[in-house]
Amino acid sequence: MREQGKHGSLDGDTARGNIMKGEVIIGTISGEEARQATALEHDLSFLEALKLYPTAVGWSIFFSLGIIMTAFDPQLLGNLYATPAFQRDFGYLYEGSYIVSAPWQTGLSMGNPIGQVVGAFFAAFPMEWYGRKRTFGACVFLTAGFVFIQFFARSLPVLLVGELLGGLVLGTYATIAPTYASEVCPVALRGVLTSYVNLCFVIGQLIANGIIAGTSKLDTHWAYSAPFAAQWFWPVVIIVGWPFAPESPWWLVRKGRMEEAEQSLRRLASEKIDVKPTLAMIVETDRLEQELEAGTTYWDCFSKVNLRRTEIAVGVYSIQVISGIYLVGYATYFFELAGLPTAKAFDMSVGYLALGFVGTCLSWILLINFGRRTIYNAGLAVLVVLLLIIGILDCVPGYSSNSSVVWAQSSLMLIWNFCYDLSVGPVCFVVLCEVSATKIRSKTIAVATAVQALLGIVMTIAIPYMINPDQGNLRGKIGFFYGGLSAIGLIWAWFRVPETKDRTYEELDIMFSRGVRTRQFGDYHVE
Repeated sequence: MREQGKHGSLDGDTARGNIMKGEVIIGTISGEEARQATALEHDLSFLEALKLYPTAVGWSIFFSLGIIMTAFDPQLLGNLYATPAFQRDFGYLYEGSYIVSAPWQTGLSMGNPIGQVVGAFFAAFPMEWYGRKRTFGACVFLTAGFVFIQFFARSLPVLLVGELLGGLVLGTYATIAPTYASEVCPVALRGVLTSYVNLCFVIGQLIANGIIAGTSKLDTHWAYSAPFAAQWFWPVVIIVGWPFAPESPWWLVRKGRMEEAEQSLRRLASEKIDVKPTLAMIVETDRLEQELEAGTTYWDCFSKVNLRRTEIAVGVYSIQVISGIYLVGYATYFFELAGLPTAKAFDMSVGYLALGFVGTCLSWILLINFGRRTIYNAGLAVLVVLLLIIGILDCVPGYSSNSSVVWAQSSLMLIWNFCYDLSVGPVCFVVLCEVSATKIRSKTIAVATAVQALLGIVMTIAIPYMINPDQGNLRGKIGFFYGGLSAIGLIWAWFRVPETKDRTYEELDIMFSRGVRTRQFGDYHVE
């Protein structure tokens, strides 16, 4: 590959990847084949890619089902805090009604973010040792087992154990799903399929809200036991299809298993596609990263050649937290504290996530037609404004007795969630996958997930104390807090998040290695 630009050229014609297994040469990969694959990637439109790679789309969606489970659990807990039967059985009497204390809310809600920290880090090891497929299958079996603890829990300590153990496994899906999606699809589909991870988060939250809205009216333990039992549905679905899933061809190439990598590519594409050029491009990209010394360890994420890429991955994922996404888990509770009746609060929370679903689907249109940087920064700017308005409304005199102000504030929360899932939410996963080097993608995503989860732990501790009536009782004034943090995130994103749309991984490797400036990524020319 020859790169033209102000930094000079990189001649790849001399590069030939002779992939060995023992002393037997599996194949000889030419630079010309790699260039053919790169040209094909750029020439494919979204609809053409959809027709040529239908199975890649299907399996990417399949691996993202784990994210639904990851999102379901914390959303369920947030809604249970507003469920009368759960409040009665697990809470205490406060001013005539039952509530779950802020310390226990914090402890229970900690399982998911702690799990993401530990699970994300540990998932990267078996993903590299045993592959994406085997790691995914093992995690699904473990998830099914830990749901038993939650289902039979009748005390807060037992439920806490179930949440912590379950969270450890649920955290792995946030690394597995985007890694697999980014490695099985062509450039034209990469934005939509990696952003689908965000849609799975929304689906998990929406299903949790829908189930708890139906069971919350029950006066027995089934008000909370039935939602816990619903978590077994997804492991059953995944276990049925899992044996037939293809392994990531990128992982197979790095292991020198070229014949299996070619078979995997054939399974992911239609019969019309000659997969040899694609295989050549994967090998050439792997060779380039070896030449650039991209490395394969966690320490390599922070090496000179990868540090900028890791910073961007961590930054875009962390902004999800500081822009207020953890409020989604407390949506029903927040609406109740804002002054809505319990039934209306549950209905509003379902509508809240339904708009998020629509927003994520519409984001695919934006991702196909506009750049990642543009969508991300514009969306984040809108979130800043909405959060500040929510905070201002809470300062209106006589707020608690003014129903129109309460409804206005609640409606703005709906709009905020729609805008989040139209921009910052889905684009985060696209950028996260595209900026990371292929050899350490799983580890870069794991680092970003862990940092995001650590911030999530801080928010999990803080939110109950900020909004609970027996603590800070901030209500809508929490908009000032998240609006300020989002503004800081917007400033960082403007200077650091590059445009990665329509770039192959090899092109991105070259551009980062050449130190191309953030605002020059979109126009930089690579032949």
